[in-house]
Amino acid sequence: MKLVVLDGYTLNPGDLDWQALAAFGELSVFERSAPEKVLIRSQDAEIIFTNKTVLDAATLRQLPKLKYIGVLATGTNVVDLETAKELGIVVTNVPGYGPDAVAQMVFAHILHATQQVALHSDAVKRGIWSESKDFCFTLTPLQSLKGKRLGLIGFGDIGKVVAQIGLAFGMAVLVNTRNPKIKLPEGCRWAEREVLFSQSDIISLHCPFTPDTDKLIDASVLEKMKSSAILINTARGGLIDEAALSAALELGAIAFAGVDVLSTEPPCQDNPLLRAKNISISPHNAWATIEARQNLLNIAVDNLSSFSQGQVKNRVN
Repeated sequence: MKLVVLDGYTLNPGDLDWQALAAFGELSVFERSAPEKVLIRSQDAEIIFTNKTVLDAATLRQLPKLKYIGVLATGTNVVDLETAKELGIVVTNVPGYGPDAVAQMVFAHILHATQQVALHSDAVKRGIWSESKDFCFTLTPLQSLKGKRLGLIGFGDIGKVVAQIGLAFGMAVLVNTRNPKIKLPEGCRWAEREVLFSQSDIISLHCPFTPDTDKLIDASVLEKMKSSAILINTARGGLIDEAALSAALELGAIAFAGVDVLSTEPPCQDNPLLRAKNISISPHNAWATIEARQNLLNIAVDNLSSFSQGQVKNRVN
């Protein structure tokens, strides 16, 4: 059996072992595959793994031996699912592999905003502490999380972990989901979006990107938020109107934003958030701790193992 990994670098830049996949047959791993290389590299493959490399209808129709596509991520928009189903190709994904990693990044951005470690560390290295008349100094007000309201839009696996961490910090947690009757942990309460946006000190987005949530955070929502509010997005870049957020940060309508995702990735140089003040941007790597990536690989291997035994797990088409 011939197996091909079209873009292995994102999952495994060299610190994981592909041997578990190689045990299924003849394995070829490519770090990246440009669109013009996909068909050539996929010829005769029965099994293909992809992370962000697109497998469109035209490509799938030219791969008669293909039986299985393993998406090395949760999102599956890189594969034409309808065509795959029509051709009898099984497509699986990897859900729930790293909620702890993403939640950790949420609080990395929150603590970056509230503790300003980087700002003060840089100042110390530049000699400001050495020249200080006092035993300590601050360049900006520092904030405690205890007693703050943490608002969560969405309450899936990641949102639940974020809530747990927030509660551990002594925060009050507001939750908005499509189902207001959802059972919530002690210390959390459901809130209408209008209430959540206006009352939360920190808002973290954990909902899917759909037509209903496209630019969910727009100018009108930003106007409802506290001027001291912090906005966090580790979900999807399209949830935020980036021009509106940039303007809000410039005007001080909200205090800070921390994002791990942008509307286009890698971002265009004219993305307004790249020039915005009071924002921290990580390059969509919240998911990418070595532990989360190993778990993702383990699940992908288990998916393929189940498929080979006629019991498909995590099928998405």
